[in-house]
Amino acid sequence: MTDHSQLIATLESTLGDALVRTEVVCDQLVAVILADRWRDAAQSLRDGAGLAFDQLIDLCGLDMQGYGDGRWDGPRFAVVAHLLSVTRNARLRVKIYAPDDDFPVVDSAVDVWAGANWFEREAFDMFGIVFPGHPDLRRLLTDYGFVGHPFRKDFPISGFVEMRYDPDQQRVVYQPVSIEPREIVPRVVREGYYGDSGR
Repeated sequence: MTDHSQLIATLESTLGDALVRTEVVCDQLVAVILADRWRDAAQSLRDGAGLAFDQLIDLCGLDMQGYGDGRWDGPRFAVVAHLLSVTRNARLRVKIYAPDDDFPVVDSAVDVWAGANWFEREAFDMFGIVFPGHPDLRRLLTDYGFVGHPFRKDFPISGFVEMRYDPDQQRVVYQPVSIEPREIVPRVVREGYYGDSGR
């Protein structure tokens, strides 16, 4: 097990009340930071003495709806960033919970770590998390006319619309989903009936 006590003490002294809590999960240090303090905290994580998290390895969105079999009672959406300090050989996972479930907003970290650019665009596209301060926040993986955010847990498996090429109109058209939702129950083959065609 890694001793995280020194890093925790440095985080507490550097981030102050922007740091909600720290926890160790699977030997990985996790810091939860207030959403309205994230931009300044990111700058401190990169430039602060004893921190030097100069690389953003990953950033993604989370939809916590239904987490823990419904026992989760916190904010629905979060942004998770994985940071690396090369000089200190340390990793840190940061969670930022968006305070508004209906319109999740977390400040952009692009001006701190340029690599956050496409990660934030993906989180916007898939989860609908808005990143104020992002230089070009638009969809990354879905089509321009796509409706909704497909990684949200309340997004239907079949989607809302489908697109197809219409040879008569000679263009792509959008229409309501024509797939009938159905439940597929596999046929159970019991061992006692293997090779017995008389039943």
